[in-house]
Amino acid sequence: CGRRGPAMAKSKFEYVRAFEADDTCLPSCWIVVRLDGRNFHRFSEQHEFKKPNDDRALQLMTRCAQTVMQELEDIAIAYGQSDEYSFVFKKNTKWFKRRASKFMTHVVSQFASSYVFYWKDYFKDQQLLYPPGFDGRIVLYPSNQNLKDYLSWRQADCHINNLYNTVFWMLVQRSGLTPVEAQDRLRGTLAGDKNEILFSEFNINYNNEPLIYRKGTVLIWQKVDEIITKKIKLPKEAEEKEVEVTRTKTKVVPLHCDIIGDQFWEEYPEILAEDS
Repeated sequence: CGRRGPAMAKSKFEYVRAFEADDTCLPSCWIVVRLDGRNFHRFSEQHEFKKPNDDRALQLMTRCAQTVMQELEDIAIAYGQSDEYSFVFKKNTKWFKRRASKFMTHVVSQFASSYVFYWKDYFKDQQLLYPPGFDGRIVLYPSNQNLKDYLSWRQADCHINNLYNTVFWMLVQRSGLTPVEAQDRLRGTLAGDKNEILFSEFNINYNNEPLIYRKGTVLIWQKVDEIITKKIKLPKEAEEKEVEVTRTKTKVVPLHCDIIGDQFWEEYPEILAEDS
């Protein structure tokens, strides 16, 4: 039932194809697909995620994103935090004839199915109670600077949210405030105020918190040397011999670093290269 036969292609019903809207993405633009967990506040409570950050959940999100990149190799870079991930397709990609609906559905469906498939690898004792949902959107960015600003915006959002959540959950878990009281305490506070609460009341220097929480996760393609064992037959020897061989593979590698400044882009210029 997955293939359309020749009779269908020439039937009297084919006129309905004229109703399909053209959703071709503009040429020479970066195509960004951003997905978000649907109702993940409830999902995280039902599945007893640790607060303010659950390493299992973050690692699972990254595993799913790596799977998406490996399946759709025209993704130049991805960035994730909390329950969201952004996938950046190369500026001149020809995949799916640049149809927006194809990009979005491929990314979201691959991610969602991976989330269910790999769940048991990260939440060993926690049963998946119901299927998670993800929604997606597509945005086009015409210039490299637009794209860098977009990714900077998402990383700045990561920092703002994580700082708030870190203080909020300290007030709830260690000071015994109710969630409403913690919200009231933090209403109108600036970043400096939140840092001061963490340091003076809980002896926490926010700058020492793990980078994955403060900066999120960047996924890039990198050449990685792998050592594998191969059996080879040497001349003048009757039996095969095991030898170690180094081979280079291109893999999706997670980084936890600043992408707002210039240093990252200077270190990895191939990400924005037109012919990469």
